Amino acid sequence: MTHAAQETVLLRAEAVTKAYGGTHALRGVDFEVRAGEVTALIGENGAGKSTLMKILAGVERPSSGTILLDGEPVTFSSPTEALDNGVAIIHQELNLCPNLSISDNIFLGREERRAAGLAVDYGRQQSVAAEVLARLEEEIDPDTLAGDLRLGQQQLVEIARALNEEARVLIMDEPTSALSHSEVQVLFKVIEDLTRRGVAIIYISHHLDECLEIADQAVILRDGAVVARAAMADVDMQWIVTQMVGREESDLFADLTHDPGDVLLEVRDLVVADPDTHGRLAVRRVSLDVHEREIVGIFGLMGAGRTELLEALAGRNKVLGGTVSLAGRDVGHLQVSERIADGIVLVPEDRQRDGLVQSLSIGMNMALASVLRFIKGGFVSAGDERRTSEETGRQVRLKMASLDAAIGSLSGGNQQKVVIAKALMTEPRVVLLDEPSRGIDVGAKADIFTLMAQFSKEGRAVLFATSEVSEALFACDRVLVMNRGEIVADLDPRHATREQLMALADTGTTTTED
Repeated sequence: MTHAAQETVLLRAEAVTKAYGGTHALRGVDFEVRAGEVTALIGENGAGKSTLMKILAGVERPSSGTILLDGEPVTFSSPTEALDNGVAIIHQELNLCPNLSISDNIFLGREERRAAGLAVDYGRQQSVAAEVLARLEEEIDPDTLAGDLRLGQQQLVEIARALNEEARVLIMDEPTSALSHSEVQVLFKVIEDLTRRGVAIIYISHHLDECLEIADQAVILRDGAVVARAAMADVDMQWIVTQMVGREESDLFADLTHDPGDVLLEVRDLVVADPDTHGRLAVRRVSLDVHEREIVGIFGLMGAGRTELLEALAGRNKVLGGTVSLAGRDVGHLQVSERIADGIVLVPEDRQRDGLVQSLSIGMNMALASVLRFIKGGFVSAGDERRTSEETGRQVRLKMASLDAAIGSLSGGNQQKVVIAKALMTEPRVVLLDEPSRGIDVGAKADIFTLMAQFSKEGRAVLFATSEVSEALFACDRVLVMNRGEIVADLDPRHATREQLMALADTGTTTTED
């Protein structure tokens, strides 16, 4: 941040330990946040970040140790009690009620009441909701149902709900995972305004460049313990990654063979409507090829049309024109299930909404898309299904207690591996992945890009969408840049630059010096 820190410690954890049975999620953690500062809490999935934040926000109780607020020991028995004391949290996974309006979600559980009685003051709520959304520079009608919003807008509503609480300590757990570049910059302006008012921010993000830009302090957690802390002005990306995993950023991506075969996926003049609006085109006459043994990245900013393109190729979005061919055969008329049977499978951007069923176990989630493989004599062969699931789990390096465990018991990175395993069990020829590293740490990201490289070496075609420049530069054989529904460049990432990719994604053009 550009302003001076105010030095007053608002919230402090001393020697905090949290054990679940024989497993220690936190080991004697000392952690503090100061008024007017942004503290970035950084670590891999499973490092203990979420556990520590849940303790500070009253969701969990520590096994031992002390929490101090304004220098006085406190014990929060619930998130409501923490909030009453000025500690609020924006959770990583969205927690909105889709059947309620934006304003209702913002005030859920803390409704504005009329002075004369218990009736809810809906007019006041709508007015305040509009004001908070205006701070986020988001022009959405507060009466809009949360379920009708795109993912990035839902994320902004979660942020708006926390801003409305006027907290003194605000915990932001992956607040930008679904936001566009411009929305991130607006959020950063809001954060700077909050810190000027003396609010202490705890910022958790797998986007390490965001931490470098926005934070005053860095605290690194590994295996439940604090392993490093420093002023952010004194560190760089290499220091952060090394403290987390002991490797540099470029080493997180697998070596690619750059040995493409025949064209496997062929797209010509594809036109796709925007499913969220009437009359707007999300994809405009896009043509592309993906070969066997090739990884092609689609780089673009929010709204570029990447998701709509991949969903159209998977059969989810309506195609208005153009053709889609698999190994020379037209598949554009096929439904989703038929495309899966033919060998085209999608790993969606929103794993919680589109990739997983929370009420099912890990194993049942993995087998959902391939259950027909295991039917023998009219019955599902549970043994074959389990053996295949266990083998696929090992292949994707899934860390789990058992296939029978609840899907919610896994970290975000391991949940993403379950979604990838589900796709892999369909025995695909073309693998489509939409933001495969969204909301996961650098270690899990390395595993996923290693898997993509392995898919390619096995002869599959891989097409993935990303808004991360480093992924576009290091994780693919070719990178296609999308801007406003069109492909504006087809580049060899080995000879491309960050500046070139960002200029193309932002304006559709680049300078001749690039």
